[in-house]
Amino acid sequence: MRRRWPILALSVPLLIGWGLTGALPASAASHYGVTGPGGRVQPGGPVSGLGSPISTLVAGTPQVSSGTPRVSTGSLQDGTVGQNAGGGRRYSTVVTSSNWSGYAATSSTTQFTSVSSSWVQPTGTCTSGDQYAAFWAGLDGYSSSTVEQTGSEVDCVGRTAHYYGWYEMYPGASSDYSDPVSPGDHFSASVTYTGSNQFVLVLSDTTKGWTQTQTQTLAGAARSSAEVIAEAPCCTARGGILPLTNFGTVNFTGATAATTAKPTAASLATFNPVEITMPDVSVSSLTSSGAFSVKYTGSGSRFPFPFGF
Repeated sequence: MRRRWPILALSVPLLIGWGLTGALPASAASHYGVTGPGGRVQPGGPVSGLGSPISTLVAGTPQVSSGTPRVSTGSLQDGTVGQNAGGGRRYSTVVTSSNWSGYAATSSTTQFTSVSSSWVQPTGTCTSGDQYAAFWAGLDGYSSSTVEQTGSEVDCVGRTAHYYGWYEMYPGASSDYSDPVSPGDHFSASVTYTGSNQFVLVLSDTTKGWTQTQTQTLAGAARSSAEVIAEAPCCTARGGILPLTNFGTVNFTGATAATTAKPTAASLATFNPVEITMPDVSVSSLTSSGAFSVKYTGSGSRFPFPFGF
């Protein structure tokens, strides 16, 4: 979770497509001297710009989606996953978001007690301007106002990529770790609720050989969702989403969750998860073992062009 003085400045509305808020390139910062809320970049926080669910029919083998909604032809309801009568196919729910991409398991009948996943830190391709991308596992945020999360990030400041690990108990402030992070590092992350409003957040860089464990208290957490996410962080001067780093592809594996009703951790695929996709990425199908990928497909900008300044 990166919170630092951003180089980005004044935001402008994106008038077509996703209808998002963008930001001017780094060169505009010195002219306008505008920063985001609190003067800091804020990767993380709840999902935003959430669209309406679409029931989709996807192949039984993982494929990178084209970004075009796929129409289901069976009788299964939105949010269900199962075999089609013809075999070899399953249904899932896809929603759009302005800042999240990946999978979220939700429940209105039980509370989530843990979530975990592993991934390889992708390489950021930096050309000019500033871009940001975060990768994390966490509880809450899909249908609630808190998020308990930990992960890694790659931010581009001009042509230089910066890598680091972090945790956040949103809406509290995030904290960055000083431990070294490089592209290609293998990460594992978990968030576990231990009772009495306490959460244990663990982030391990098994390549570098370091582990950070935080025990944090947060009252009022709904624990209504568990997610594994690649994120476009916040915030522009108007609170919009920042340009996304070209991270290539990030591969998540072993995405698991547990609930009070199902205390033994199981693949996220067993919880009828929602597939979330945001601009400039495609999301692959989630395998039975809890593996999927998020691929960068964009141009590195969330605004058409800096006109009229």
